[in-house]
Amino acid sequence: MEAVLEGLLFVVGEDGLTLSQIEEILEVDEEKAKEILSNLKTSYEEKNRGIRIDFLGNRFKLTTKKEHQKYYQKLVENKENNMLSQAALETLAIIAYNQPITRLAIDNFRGVSSAQMVRKLVAKGFIKEVGRSDLPGRPILYETTSEFLDYFGLPTIDELPDMRNFLEQNQEDDDIDLYNSKYKEDKITQEN
Repeated sequence: MEAVLEGLLFVVGEDGLTLSQIEEILEVDEEKAKEILSNLKTSYEEKNRGIRIDFLGNRFKLTTKKEHQKYYQKLVENKENNMLSQAALETLAIIAYNQPITRLAIDNFRGVSSAQMVRKLVAKGFIKEVGRSDLPGRPILYETTSEFLDYFGLPTIDELPDMRNFLEQNQEDDDIDLYNSKYKEDKITQEN
C-alpha cells in the first residue's frame, strides 16, 4: 500500500491528496491511511532519500528536502524569473490578508494600479479568481492558491503571521518624537 500511495502522490504532483482522498482511493479507514502515510514518511527520512512528504495547503504532497536546496537552485537557469518582486510580495500580502478581494481594493491599498501584477500572479498560480463581487460592475474576486501556501511553506492560510503585532510595532515607531531624539543626539555629540 505504501508503494501505491507513493505512486498516487507522484501522479497528483503539487495538487497533493487529502487524508479523505487517500482513505477513499486505498479503500481503508482513517487509522490505516495514517499508518500508511507514517510508514512512507519514515522511509523518506533516510539520508539516502531526496524527497519527503509534507502537509501543505491541507494536502499531503511529495516535496524535496531543504538540505539539498543548493543543488536544486543550480537546476534553475534563470533565478530572476522565479523570484517575486517587492510589488508582487506586497500584492500577495494584501490578497492573503484580505481575501477574497477585488483588484480595485488591491489598488486602493497599494496606491497604484495592480492590474498587471494581478495578471502575473494568476499566471504564476499564486492567486485565482473565485467569483464576482456584488459591487457595481461585479468585479472579480481573488484569493491565494495552494501554490501560494507551498511557496511560503504554510500548511494553511491561518498560519500567516499576525499583522496586529506588526501594526502595533509600527505605531510605536510612529510615536517617537524624531525632532527631540535628533536634537538630543546632536547635543550629546557637541558636548563630547
